Amino acid sequence: MPFNVALSGLKASQVDLEVTGNNIANASTVGFKKSRTEFGDLYSNSFLGSGSNPVGDGVQVASVRQIMDQGNISFTDRGLDMAINGNGFYIVEDNGVEKFTRSGQFGVDKEGN
Repeated sequence: MPFNVALSGLKASQVDLEVTGNNIANASTVGFKKSRTEFGDLYSNSFLGSGSNPVGDGVQVASVRQIMDQGNISFTDRGLDMAINGNGFYIVEDNGVEKFTRSGQFGVDKEGN
């Protein structure tokens, strides 16, 4: 059992490091929202459900949650750049598929759209 507890901690730490690495790698990306790893307890099943103090069986990653806090708004010299102050997304189309983004770096395509 102690080996399983330690192994679950290593697995959860690996996911946390992956999330942290992704946050660092994308820190300068326009519209990027950082993520946070949330952990949960694992409880062991006691034999026949007896016992009032079940021994813990380690940790698990409960979720990886995106933090949607307002970021810094920077001024640019591009006329089509926009920023969202508060909640919301831009709705853009990519080959007929609707997508959502917080990036406000817009431009003109070859057809002038």
